[in-house]
Amino acid sequence: MKNIYEQWDLWQEFMDMLEKQFGNSCEVVLHDLTKDYNHTIVDIRNGHITGRKIGGCGSNLGLEVLSGNVKNGNRFNYIIHTRDGKILRSSSMYIKDDEGQTIGSLCINLDITKSVKFEEFLKDYNQYEITNQGQQEEIFADNVEQLLEYLIAEGEKMAGKAAASMNREEKLKFIDFLDRKGAFLISKSGQKICGLLQISKFTLYNYLDIIRGDRKPEEEKNPDKI
Repeated sequence: MKNIYEQWDLWQEFMDMLEKQFGNSCEVVLHDLTKDYNHTIVDIRNGHITGRKIGGCGSNLGLEVLSGNVKNGNRFNYIIHTRDGKILRSSSMYIKDDEGQTIGSLCINLDITKSVKFEEFLKDYNQYEITNQGQQEEIFADNVEQLLEYLIAEGEKMAGKAAASMNREEKLKFIDFLDRKGAFLISKSGQKICGLLQISKFTLYNYLDIIRGDRKPEEEKNPDKI
């Protein structure tokens, strides 16, 4: 290929496909880089995005490629901020002749200004960030036994060891965690936890008395369902 016009129909099909695929928010530009750089645009769709038209000039990136300072000028999915405040997601592919000389380029500039603003709105509206701070995990279980198993696993994770290998201080913290999470409101939970900690029910009641005695009155829990 000596010039882009040898495959003009093919480039037109590419332009048509991209224009129809992305709609009027996507500018598609075909440059003939053998022309004077002030007039390289030979076809453009949705030129309102950058305000250009046929007969217009190329960008600074094209100049870098033509200067020979950039060997492979192809750049895909990069972000541009225009002077009039638009945000574009762009890709540029350079066309070479049979001798490897750059003779043209096909460029895509997708206007994502509105979607970025909508993304900011959604972030502010949802107020959701994936962080540990302030994050609450809600478990939708099939039954209370599953909930208890989950709470026990979380308590063991907090302690960094299995319930059976905990010392007295760790058992107190483990029971405190479960009590604060409401585990003892689950029927027969005390029996299961006693088995895991290898303690008697009397010891469990004693531990709960110690834990709850250290709390402020408003934080006390009702032990009736143990």
